[in-house]
Amino acid sequence: MSATCNCTEHVNKLNQQISVMRKEIKNLRQLLDSAVRSHRKHMTSLQSALTHIGQSRSPKSQPWPQAELETQNSLEKGTIQTVPIGYISSCFSVKNGTPRQPTICGPSRATLQIQQSVFNNPEHSLVGLDNYSHVWVIFLFHKNGHLSYKAKVKPPRLNGQRVGVYSTRSPHRPNALGLTLAKLDRVTGDTLHLSEIDMIAGTPVLDIKPYISDYDSPHSRLDSDTDTYDCGIQPEGTNVPSEEGTTSVERLHSDSVASFSCTVDPQLDLGVERRDSHSTDHRIFHSIDKSKVHILHPGNASSSYAPKALGKDLTTVLGELKAYISEGDDRLTLGSSVGKAQASDGPKAKPLEPVEDSARPCYGEEAYSTIAGWIREPPVTSLEVRFTPHAERELGEFLAPINTEPRDRPRFRFLRGPKEAAAAIRGVLSADPRSVYRRSRCKDRLFFFTLDTADITCWFGQGFAEVLRVRVVAVGKELAS
Repeated sequence: MSATCNCTEHVNKLNQQISVMRKEIKNLRQLLDSAVRSHRKHMTSLQSALTHIGQSRSPKSQPWPQAELETQNSLEKGTIQTVPIGYISSCFSVKNGTPRQPTICGPSRATLQIQQSVFNNPEHSLVGLDNYSHVWVIFLFHKNGHLSYKAKVKPPRLNGQRVGVYSTRSPHRPNALGLTLAKLDRVTGDTLHLSEIDMIAGTPVLDIKPYISDYDSPHSRLDSDTDTYDCGIQPEGTNVPSEEGTTSVERLHSDSVASFSCTVDPQLDLGVERRDSHSTDHRIFHSIDKSKVHILHPGNASSSYAPKALGKDLTTVLGELKAYISEGDDRLTLGSSVGKAQASDGPKAKPLEPVEDSARPCYGEEAYSTIAGWIREPPVTSLEVRFTPHAERELGEFLAPINTEPRDRPRFRFLRGPKEAAAAIRGVLSADPRSVYRRSRCKDRLFFFTLDTADITCWFGQGFAEVLRVRVVAVGKELAS
């Protein structure tokens, strides 16, 4: 009996060893594929360089300097040599525990100093940037470890499910470029002070651009369209005449541009006042609820049409108008508040000529900006973050960067004190920074990460993460980072 048990144990051990060997072979194959792809890229670059040299020595070559010719050919082919404008100095010194998105850890801070090798006067390149609250930071994922990449990846947020690499923000891409939106706290000389970041210390930055919500945010584009075309407000420079005593309210959705005319009682609850630049007799008001629009005509303030016509939701009224226009009826017989209003003493409602979509794009608010469902409802849920009393005491010993208390206590470089550090730790751990492998294979192991000058030790349970220790980073480790 004992011999049988020993034999079974040996078989199990052999199976485990075989499994490990298979994984190692798989890893070696991946490294080999990566080396082959890298070799091919280098060979292509060498062939391109040799071709350029041959063209420059040809008697029929253009009389341009060789360096300028190579630069032009590289730009036309999309092959450029990047030069970092600076390197991030961040509260995250290692990959482990660094947020995967900037909004996960709001208190996170960093600085970026523009290198003098890029500009003779680097502070001149930042003149005017302090007028903006946020900046786009384009950087390199310099800690990928290798240049391998695949068409499908497994985002940690999807807990092992595969999706296309271009539908994610995975760092493992053909061109290891990263893009993050950081909050610009201030600019001092040639240095930017940033917060809400997700970059580790030493990250090479290729470019920065100001974030302009009017151009970068789809919601701002939608607001701009509704401000311009909502309720008959015409853009400057247009010469479309408007009928006296009427104002058109145009539908916001792209599938219909129906219009109708109406007047509104001034006793309605109005919001922000806005005048029509092409008329001197009426005013247009937007209520706090943007689905309803109120229009005031001084000459028709007593009309009974307004409270009946616009007492309903604007979307419902416009939907009925769309049905009316599609049927092609001569009279408004909707059986709704709009139809009843037309039968009263108020002004008659008539549809205007539809406007072509190519003349002015109208975007539906519901369908204009969409994201994948797993972004807001991922398989991995947020975790509750706890601190042991011992960890709370250790964290409370840390001081802010600028503090007059004795030097024998640990001090942060970026974070502004224990409260901000606790908020940062909660942000990092609540998003579960572990990889899919660690979640499935190493559930019972401790997790370590570095935040500013603090080393954090924690463990994960079912639906929670608990911080066990908070110690100051060792001097040698801090210098190495």
